[in-house]
Amino acid sequence: MVRHIYACPLRWSDMDAFGHVNNAVFVRYLEEARIDFMFQLAPGDGSPSFSGGSVVARHEIDYVRPLVHRHTPVTIESWVTKIGAASLTIAYEIKDEDQIYVRASTVVVPFNLEAQRPRRITAEEKAYLKEYMDDSADSGSGALAA
Repeated sequence: MVRHIYACPLRWSDMDAFGHVNNAVFVRYLEEARIDFMFQLAPGDGSPSFSGGSVVARHEIDYVRPLVHRHTPVTIESWVTKIGAASLTIAYEIKDEDQIYVRASTVVVPFNLEAQRPRRITAEEKAYLKEYMDDSADSGSGALAA
């Protein structure tokens, strides 16, 4: 299985009063990785894939260990655990080489901005997503991978 790798820089303002990255900031980190992953296909060769918009239907996050500010980016690995007709589930690990800070998943729904309604996943999008598909039991953190 292939995983999308995103190097996410940490910002001084990401820390809270307790000296570690605030829990809400991790949602922004996941967004940065997800956008980088989904829009890699869209700009290439004029492809319209994922360019029409998408909405988040659900986030699930397990905070495993505190992350403190440093100059080295944190790695976010992303992969697909489910592809439906009109939704997909992306799993993530925010980590260093030897330490996991967060395990998470997001249900994403492609959205037709003009019609203001969800739309189906295209054949081109599905083919791209399948390259990152992992539906095995050990693809994340238990329920998060389901």
